[in-house]
Amino acid sequence: MKAVFYTEPGGIEVLKYQEVDDPVPERGDVVVEVAATSLNRLDVLQRNGWFQMPGFVYPHIAGMDVAGTVAEIGSEVSNLKIGDRVVVDPSLAGVSENSLLQGRGDLFGDLGIIGANVDGGYAEKCLAPSSHVYKIPDQISFEDAATFPTCYLTAHHALFETGKLQEGETVIIHAAGSGVGVAAIQLAKNAGATVFATAGSDEKCDKALELGASNAMNNREGELAEWARGLTQGAGVDMVMDCVGTALFGASLFAIGVHGRLVNCGNASGDEATIPSLGYLFHSGISIIGSDPYEPSEFGPVWEEFCSGDYQVEIDSTYPLEAAGEAQEKMLSGDFFGKIILTP
Repeated sequence: MKAVFYTEPGGIEVLKYQEVDDPVPERGDVVVEVAATSLNRLDVLQRNGWFQMPGFVYPHIAGMDVAGTVAEIGSEVSNLKIGDRVVVDPSLAGVSENSLLQGRGDLFGDLGIIGANVDGGYAEKCLAPSSHVYKIPDQISFEDAATFPTCYLTAHHALFETGKLQEGETVIIHAAGSGVGVAAIQLAKNAGATVFATAGSDEKCDKALELGASNAMNNREGELAEWARGLTQGAGVDMVMDCVGTALFGASLFAIGVHGRLVNCGNASGDEATIPSLGYLFHSGISIIGSDPYEPSEFGPVWEEFCSGDYQVEIDSTYPLEAAGEAQEKMLSGDFFGKIILTP
């Protein structure tokens, strides 16, 4: 099969588009013929060598979000058949012993993730445990399905499992133009929360409003805490979902009201943050919570919710697999809204 892989860190010049061996399934595995995979920021971070997941090894095939057709099945697979249209849960937590990918399920240690530290979807074929493969309804395209796994599970877990967001609450969602932001705005809105979104351009703010945000602010021009207080009659918001990190961390704290919480699920702008006022933090009873990895049991219900038809998919652009470097450069530029897709 053809795949895009790299054997050392660097710029897009280290990406190779070449023939590699086809994956071979164990008894509980399937081989998916990849129809679409979407980019995530981790693809670029690991390629550049800026950050690498525990268990990462060279050569590496990226691509955490995989949708395609079942091309081959192991001898003990009973829930799928060849030709099924499927999407893959990339987390390898809860994988059974009849899979080649078992033994990588430590959520807080050496967690295996397809496309992060196990070969992923930047290829014509991808190996996956049958237990982590879900059928795609006929009305959903492969490209739309490939926007789902990483972004929707990250957003859903941060909002509801970690942040305990409730109907009637107010929440600020940063990076509204990112895949996680697109997912979070809609998930929170559909749960009955009032959503305020921030993004790095007026155009992205306008799109956030179309997705269901009640108000949106260009965070490169506005003052976050003042804006949030104005929208809440001075009370501050109940929750901030932050996948940005350094750039908005301090301002986010001042945007939160009494007994509110800041849920962090990313560090796109940097890995260090400063608490600007411990006095405000403890006096207001604010919680700062890290959003940990999602459990295997979460994927199926969130996938069913996505398939309900109440969610708007945002695909910024689609590239052929051999143009993976160009696609990654676009992601690194920040000049996109939603997801960037690769198609073998």
